[in-house]
Amino acid sequence: MTAVVEVRDAHVVHRARSGGLFRRDRVYALTGAGLSVAPGETVGVVGESGCGKSTLAKVLVGIERPVSGTVAFRGRDLWAMPAAERRTLVGAGTGMVFQDPSTALNRRLTVRRILRDPLDVHRRGTRAEREDRVRELMALVGLPRPLADALPGQLSGGQRQRVAIARALALDPDLVVADEPTSALDVSIRAQILNLLLDLKERLGLALVFVSHDIQTVRRMSDRVITMYLGRIVEETPAGRVTDAARHPYTRALFSATPGLLDPVDPIPLGGPVPSATRPPSGCPFRTRCWKADEVCAASMPDFSAASRPGHRYRCHHPVQEDQPTRDPARQEP
Repeated sequence: MTAVVEVRDAHVVHRARSGGLFRRDRVYALTGAGLSVAPGETVGVVGESGCGKSTLAKVLVGIERPVSGTVAFRGRDLWAMPAAERRTLVGAGTGMVFQDPSTALNRRLTVRRILRDPLDVHRRGTRAEREDRVRELMALVGLPRPLADALPGQLSGGQRQRVAIARALALDPDLVVADEPTSALDVSIRAQILNLLLDLKERLGLALVFVSHDIQTVRRMSDRVITMYLGRIVEETPAGRVTDAARHPYTRALFSATPGLLDPVDPIPLGGPVPSATRPPSGCPFRTRCWKADEVCAASMPDFSAASRPGHRYRCHHPVQEDQPTRDPARQEP
């Protein structure tokens, strides 16, 4: 099955404001990232702030151009084609839901204009057909028809995010990237938006990339979970195995710090300083905080190793054993 989008060995480097007069520091936002998303698959992306999750999301939809590596959409290299063709392919084939709907929507446009805008830009259908599509989109995400003439400032946070989701779906994309889509919403509204995304994914057969700090929500939403640390993908795990069968110590540490219904929180302590993205450590970037690190970890970044189950791979010199409960590493001294 051909992947909807595939990223290979992508590197993204930004110039920082810090550094000397003639040479500013560089921020290594993404390093050697590789990821493919199959049709109908949901891939969750987790990690601490600054680990490169949002940068990866932007690379997937062609907003961010990597300094090296390739991004292929429907088997075609995005950055090898003319700019006009790339805008048409990405604009019609992908949709993005941003973190804060109050800033992602133009406050001067009505809901009708916001939802019709992608149809106008890509010249989809006649004027009457576009109006019909707007009504269809509003019904799809559960928005009452009278809200079509409302401005974003007249809507609740949940309603604004529903408008943002409807806009992302306007052109029937193959891929939707949701970057922290519920973090700006009240807890009571989050469940409604998450259930809406799950329902739309099943009904429309979307490929979905879900980026979030809420890793238990990612586990629930996803088929596969990607763990990122300091710009690198360090593990890919089937969602059903990520809690107790993850091999990378960082993935275990993330999930050990999340509350569950049956077990109390028993976080794995991480010692050492949090490294800077402008001066990442040699070898494995997690080694400055890992309780299993040694000289080998400082010398080189390990390649991906395959776990016993298909679709599970990790980058670690000293992985946690698959049959070792997370509570056992939590009791070890870092």
